[in-house]
Amino acid sequence: MSELIDRLGRAAVALGACAALVVGVAACGSSDDDGASSSADTSAAAAPADTSASEAPAAETPAVSREGIVDFEVPRAGSGRGLKLGFIALGDSVPFSKLVTDGMKRNAEAAGAELVVCDSQLDGQKALDCAKSFKTQGVQGYLNFQVDQKLAGAICAAGPDGPVIAVDIVQKPCQVAFSGAANEYAGFIAGEAMGRFAKDRWDCDYDAYVSLESTASPDASAQRMGGYRKGFQSVCPGELKNEKVLDADRTDTARTKMTDTLTTLPGQKKIVVVALNDDGVLGALAAAKTAGREGDIYVSGQGADPSSWCGIKTNPNWVADTGYFPERYGEIGIPYLIKAVKGERIPEELLVPHTLVTAENVDEIYAPKDC
Repeated sequence: MSELIDRLGRAAVALGACAALVVGVAACGSSDDDGASSSADTSAAAAPADTSASEAPAAETPAVSREGIVDFEVPRAGSGRGLKLGFIALGDSVPFSKLVTDGMKRNAEAAGAELVVCDSQLDGQKALDCAKSFKTQGVQGYLNFQVDQKLAGAICAAGPDGPVIAVDIVQKPCQVAFSGAANEYAGFIAGEAMGRFAKDRWDCDYDAYVSLESTASPDASAQRMGGYRKGFQSVCPGELKNEKVLDADRTDTARTKMTDTLTTLPGQKKIVVVALNDDGVLGALAAAKTAGREGDIYVSGQGADPSSWCGIKTNPNWVADTGYFPERYGEIGIPYLIKAVKGERIPEELLVPHTLVTAENVDEIYAPKDC
């Protein structure tokens, strides 16, 4: 998502960012921010054939938990027949969010369920209106990917009485489960990759560490960006050098704040930039380009949504992203929401099986074109 978030790898994951949200955002692993088999019939462009890149860091560093991570699922045909479900979208002007929304629609249709979609447009008040509308329309349960964690309680109170699954951003007190980014783990694997880059390139003698975070989604941001720090410091130990923390999880905001930050780092050419989502990365890169300092920053984001693919593939300063696969969020959210509406007990955490995405494997995972 933030994730992904303002949030969004966002998207999110994504947050994920968490999107970030990463996007993405999102992002991704705790619910505090936070009936089918695993999908076998999914295109190679939508998911990795090999997740060993994401599993290796966990094996080496058992302190970073993968608990709560689940497989993507294909909803059983007809499993949602007769059900009216809802989805509050983060804001489909954000690429990560649009991918999530399209995936939710696709999987609800596959299950035979009616899905009422309401775009909150990155606005907590609009999300509140969405919840009220769901109640009026008789929605039996819904997925909530709205950005403003502070309004979660009011939105819960305004919505229908059915089960709620939060997507990438905590929606307490009514959420029965949190679906989305395994925030700390997602941050860790990208942070570790950035640390390895800094170790190999500069023997960890970098100039500054800039973290693009989100105050709108504090839990996802703290877990994801905390994971980044742990991962980076697992390779380059010690206090982070010249650390700058910016509230910058949207492209325009990141561009503005990174422009200002670069003026405080004159002559420094080894600047590590890590972001809650890909929106932040794109803003930071735009700021560096305008300042004529594209070669001075080395970036990593969360989400690996389409906006990032060509950058990951062709820009040597885009070190790594954590993949959130927002196009497949519906393969978690829809099957488990159907189960919850039917009264089945579901896990409290339904977290994405993240994979590290780099120039070496982005073609295998997504095959970006026209880069």
